[in-house]
Amino acid sequence: MAPRRRRTWPASAAIVTAVAFVAAAFVFVAEAADMVQERLTVGMTIVAGAASTGAVCLDGSPPAYHLHRGSGAGARSWLLQFEGGGWCNDVRSCADRAGTRRGSTRLMAKVEVFSGILSNNPAMNPDFHNWNRVKLRYCDGGSFSGDSEYRNGSSVLYFRGQRIWDAIITDLLQKGLAKAENVLLSGCSAGGLATFFHCDSLKERLKGATTVKCLSDAGFFLDLSDISGNNSIRQFFSSLVSFQGIQQNLNKDCQNSTDDPYLCFFPQYVLPDIRTAYFILNSAYDVYQFHHIFVPPSSDPRGQWSRCTMDPGACSTSQIATLQGLRSAMLTSLKQIEGEPDAGMFINSCFAQFQSELQDTWFAPDSPVIHDKKIAKVVGDWYFERGAAKEIDCAYPCDSTCHNLIPSDQELRVY
Repeated sequence: MAPRRRRTWPASAAIVTAVAFVAAAFVFVAEAADMVQERLTVGMTIVAGAASTGAVCLDGSPPAYHLHRGSGAGARSWLLQFEGGGWCNDVRSCADRAGTRRGSTRLMAKVEVFSGILSNNPAMNPDFHNWNRVKLRYCDGGSFSGDSEYRNGSSVLYFRGQRIWDAIITDLLQKGLAKAENVLLSGCSAGGLATFFHCDSLKERLKGATTVKCLSDAGFFLDLSDISGNNSIRQFFSSLVSFQGIQQNLNKDCQNSTDDPYLCFFPQYVLPDIRTAYFILNSAYDVYQFHHIFVPPSSDPRGQWSRCTMDPGACSTSQIATLQGLRSAMLTSLKQIEGEPDAGMFINSCFAQFQSELQDTWFAPDSPVIHDKKIAKVVGDWYFERGAAKEIDCAYPCDSTCHNLIPSDQELRVY
């Protein structure tokens, strides 16, 4: 049955930039944490010849990734991690993005720190440390799913996320991915969203000899009205799908079940049609969705939520009660996979977003836990089928193990 249509409102420009600010602030936190431990830095690989197939970033620069080779028992296992960092949905936002590291490999740092799920330290990443681990750089602004371009005289913006994905996978197949025994496709935020679009196709491309599973970290973006009753995220995703030519690459089964194909950009609508085993890692109070979908600035013109959004401890009793609506929407949307034996989930009650790439949240002495299980343990149990792998936290504020990682106003201004 098609999701019920709702009236939509124009998306605030804040959605375009705020997610990039939040992502940048989390990168800052990750880098600060890595300073107190040995850092694994991995150089960039430019995909040679990708431009000849039209696989280019927003500004026309070639796509890239970072690969750290596996060893021993993990030499034929691969972890592919989509980078996150928001989206752009119109000429202005995409032109602005093209002039930053979010839209050009020319402007990206040429080395990346691998931590958390990308770490090569068995004490920090027990199950995947010796796999081939790849970080796919994000430069298309459409969760690796668009295929169009915009021309205005001599100026061109390229929306080639789908071609970038194809070019990187083709390159990696020649470097050993074709002989992989185990593969985990994962990603954070906009990169976590990308896993929903490419999970089944990767499994099909690798044939039946390879075990392929997929993990979305902070990528389960909800089709949700804000506290004032507006649903600006629908308008934003609708314009994004249209502008970047994404519809042609969305799940066909999902599109056949709805009158509004752009809704298949929302994970809750496409997940039932994905055939590959899935793990959902998400905070029930995802900080991006809290700030920019559930309580966006447009819904709070008097600033009554300003203190609460920056510090959960400053939320009033009524605000906490309202926030439980965000958690309820998340859990309701995930009921569809609760009974699926191949599905896994870790839904904690922390105010955070990225959790798999941050060492402190992935696997550390004081990492967040649910029922005494850390994120890395539950993900490993799910992938290797070692036991139960569906963990749902109690409602905020019950979890004392949380790392509430909320960017400050100063960090948002810096980035």
